[in-house]
Amino acid sequence: MFKVLLALMPGIAVYAWLFGGGVLITLVLATATALVTEALMLKLRHRPIQPFLSDYSAVITAWLLALAIPPLAPWWLIVVGTAFSIIIAKQLYGGLGYNPFNPAMVGYAVLLISFPVVMTKWPIALSMVETKLNFMDQFHYIFNQTLPANITIDAVTSATPLDYLKTQLKLNQSMEMIQSSPIFGVLGTQGSEYIALAYLAGGLFLWQQRVITWHLPTAFLGGIAVMASFFWAIDASQYANPMFHLFSGASMLGAFFILTDPVSGPTTPKAKLYFAAGAGIITYLIRVYGGYPDGVAFAVIFMNICVPLIDTYTQPRVFGHEK
Repeated sequence: MFKVLLALMPGIAVYAWLFGGGVLITLVLATATALVTEALMLKLRHRPIQPFLSDYSAVITAWLLALAIPPLAPWWLIVVGTAFSIIIAKQLYGGLGYNPFNPAMVGYAVLLISFPVVMTKWPIALSMVETKLNFMDQFHYIFNQTLPANITIDAVTSATPLDYLKTQLKLNQSMEMIQSSPIFGVLGTQGSEYIALAYLAGGLFLWQQRVITWHLPTAFLGGIAVMASFFWAIDASQYANPMFHLFSGASMLGAFFILTDPVSGPTTPKAKLYFAAGAGIITYLIRVYGGYPDGVAFAVIFMNICVPLIDTYTQPRVFGHEK
């Protein structure tokens, strides 16, 4: 668990550098909420507190949720989402080892469904705006929802490229014209593509340390890439290229840090391939045809439901017995 937190550090550092220190405030709020609610639930369940708090599982849930929501979201949003993740999605099922769904993604899905407007106000990279928010400006906005007199929230936030892409395509705009917008980068989103590269580096560190295997990240990213390549080959004027989907949204975070949850995911190697490929395909379909700009959370939750069935039909052969 501690190595997973270390692997997230490069992505967090790049995030704070490109978009400001608001993400650090969100991480602190989420961590504090996770530890307090975890301790409270353990006490109510008459379980020892120290061993479970020191396994870092609650902190990982908090960090993954904090990194998935807008860093300028109001303080109560991250508190409510984190508390829901720990209390409802984790502890009410029996705690670590018993939760059938990824707690962070359950919390994210609840927030997105309940507060869609707040959850879609993402900051613009600091290099792209003239009126930059410093750390204290972001701190005041998170806790008081107030900005300096010369700055409006629309000047420092916008829709994500995934959301913008879907909206403009419905207005019959061409892909070439849409991607000429400054919010698009070389690989994916302006600024966020570097965060995705940092998550990729952290994920490769986890693989090198044998914390995770190659099956889940490869199959998930492969599922997205295959679907994106197929539709892009059919009509490049209406569908984004595979690199855009791989380096936009939560693709890299999902591949290496969300799907690799050892509790809510499958256990056999073949099952991991089916599970992650299914999540990748569903993620792409939600992005292109669904009502939400990104589909990682919903794809993971749906595939969590299928884990027992997938594990049942992918058991390895027992040596000494007929197939």
